Order: sequence, then structure tokens, then C-alpha cells
Amino acid sequence: MKLTGIIFGSVLAAIGLELFLMPHGIVVGGITGLSAIFALSTELRLGLFLFLLNLPFIVLQRKYSGNSVSLLTFFGVLIISLGTFLLHPFPALLNEPLAAALLGGLSLGFGIGLALRFGSYLDSAEKAVSNLPFTRWITPEGLVMLFNCLVLIIAGFHFGFEQAIYSVTAYLLAYESIKLCLSGFRFYNQVQIESYHCAHIQEALFHYLNRKAEFIKQNSLDGEPDQIQLKCHRWEVSRLKAIVLNCDPDSEILILP
Repeated sequence: MKLTGIIFGSVLAAIGLELFLMPHGIVVGGITGLSAIFALSTELRLGLFLFLLNLPFIVLQRKYSGNSVSLLTFFGVLIISLGTFLLHPFPALLNEPLAAALLGGLSLGFGIGLALRFGSYLDSAEKAVSNLPFTRWITPEGLVMLFNCLVLIIAGFHFGFEQAIYSVTAYLLAYESIKLCLSGFRFYNQVQIESYHCAHIQEALFHYLNRKAEFIKQNSLDGEPDQIQLKCHRWEVSRLKAIVLNCDPDSEILILP
């Protein structure tokens, strides 16, 4: 079952790359985006760079995560690399770059997300760097985001501003598709907030998000903070956090599964 899911996800990601994004010079972030830049700048195939650039991170992943995870990742990377080789001779499915960015980003994101659900990291750098030692000045997520932004900036300078817009569009769609696939296609999250200013936060959430939060712990006599809980759309989570932290920077926010 795992291998079937990884194969399907890898092939779906390869379709997004070779039949939608690559023919229009659209680049996403990560090792996948860096591989696309090298492939578009040379006469070599995308699959070759996908395999070679992921290989060092798979070795690093094996050191920290064990053989099973690294083998599944190697299998997924091998399938997506072979998939892009086999799909390369076929023409693009769409002639409009914006439509290609939209559908390509979705196909790539759902493919990567599906492979992740079955234990394979098609873009192995993120998993590998998460095991490295970091300081409080930089987190693994921050380093990955910095690398993704750098890849998109390089692509923008290399292929032009218009292509950069398409690339950012495809990247954002791929990123959201991965999160959606990993969350099991749940669009809403339960959010629990702990603060000494829950009443103020409750009013702000209703005013700015039109979301009603309910107290689950109030007027505690032991000096502990109150707690409220609400349901919000997954795309509202970032805005919700900003509203809560603006009301109380010391509040704690827990996103429940």
C-alpha cells in the first residue's frame, strides 16, 4: 500500500512538472525548483538533476532517520526522476502559462503531499535539514523558507519578472496542496487559546474574523490563564494568530488535529 501511494504521488508530481510547469519555464521552490533551473539552463534532463541533487540529502536523512525512511524517500525520488524522463518527449497539456501554473502547482503539490503521507520525501532537503543543529536565530522551517525564496528570486532574475509571477503562483498552490493533502482534506481546524485576556481576544476574533470563541476555562481562582476554543478555516489560521498575538503577545495558541 505504501509503495503504491508513493508511486501514484511521484507520477502525479512528475506530470505537474513535465506536462505543465517545465514547458513554460515555471519554477517552484526547493530542490525541485533548483533542479528545474539547472535543467532549463542546460541541455540536460530534469530527472537527472532531481536525482543527483536529492541524493546527498537522502544520505544525510539516513544518518538521522534510519533506513526505512531514507529507502522510501530514495524510492520516491527515483520514481519522480524516471517519470520526468519518460514524460519529457510529450508536449505541454496547456498553452496558457497562468493555467499551466495553476494546474501544475496543484498536481505537483498533491503528488508531493500524497508521497509524504506514505513516508517518502520527494524534496528531501526539508526533512534532512530538520535534523541538523540550529540556534535560536534560525529554525529548520526558516532555513527552508529562505532557500525557497532564494530559488524563486534566482528564477525571477534568470527568466524574467513575468515568469517569476507564474513561479510564485505555482509555488503557493503547491505549498497549500501539500498541506491540504497532509491534513486529510480537512478545511477547518479546532484552535485552543490560553491567555489572561481571553475576553478581549474573544471580542477581537468575532470582530475581525466573525468567529465566535467559547470559554472552556474561565475565571480561574488559582491564577492560571483562561482558555477559549473555536473552529476556523485552515486558511484563516495565520490571520487568527496575528489577531490573538496583537491582543496578548504572551498567549499560547494550539492548533488541534
